Amino acid sequence: MQPRYSIIRNALFLASLSVLAAVCSVEAADKTSASLLLKDSLTPPKKSVTVEAKLAAKGLLTNVALGGEPLELLVNGKVVATAMTGGDGKAYLSYRPKARGTIPFQVRVGNSPRVAPTEAQGHLAAWERRSPILMVEMSALFEDPAAPEPMADAAIELGKLTQFYYNVIYVVSEEGGKGDAFQASDRARQWLSTHKFPLGYVLVLSSSDGVLGGKIDELREAGWTTIRIGVGRTKQFAEAFLQRRLEAVMVPEPAKADRPRKAKVAKVWKDVRKHF
Repeated sequence: MQPRYSIIRNALFLASLSVLAAVCSVEAADKTSASLLLKDSLTPPKKSVTVEAKLAAKGLLTNVALGGEPLELLVNGKVVATAMTGGDGKAYLSYRPKARGTIPFQVRVGNSPRVAPTEAQGHLAAWERRSPILMVEMSALFEDPAAPEPMADAAIELGKLTQFYYNVIYVVSEEGGKGDAFQASDRARQWLSTHKFPLGYVLVLSSSDGVLGGKIDELREAGWTTIRIGVGRTKQFAEAFLQRRLEAVMVPEPAKADRPRKAKVAKVWKDVRKHF
């Protein structure tokens, strides 16, 4: 038979564990459930780049920005940068990639007394400036833009183009620029991953006239002069390239009224590579 003091000690120990578990449970329940969204980033290797993140509380009607919260940037599972969110819920984490390629990264909430653990994934395009770049309109990957299932062979054919040669920028158009670029980036990355498209840099732009062309000019002025061709679905997308004496391929084949005179046409994605 155990001595009485030993029985009492064990009982007290078990009681303390129960109290601790209850406290932890209450603390976890009291923490705010949040959503964390990211934008992809583009930089040459060994050059500093800023990763943009946005933290917001999940709500029934709207998401409320969470300021003053610690975020951590992880590459290959290691924390490489930290930052605090501002009043708008946004944080900017600086990182200098050593390797080249399209690098997956994670951002997560650090040690916060207010916000429950959450994380998100994005891509860092650390590309050599001399490598050719292909820009692809996201809608050109859809069988039907109203119910986005991928066009037949789109992932396979784009994979062949990017495997040994092109880096790809996926261009997501937001009507009038009214949408949330963070949410649009997240949706695009998830869709591309689900349908096994090659890794690339997701770029969200307003669909307003001139915005895509201005972005192409901005990228080329920043040193990305190897942007050579665009593959898109809309006349507006194709014209942005043709106006800059760059090549444009439209897929699927548009109506004649929607096809600029110098644009190339592919009925299906298997025909796209014939124009490269």
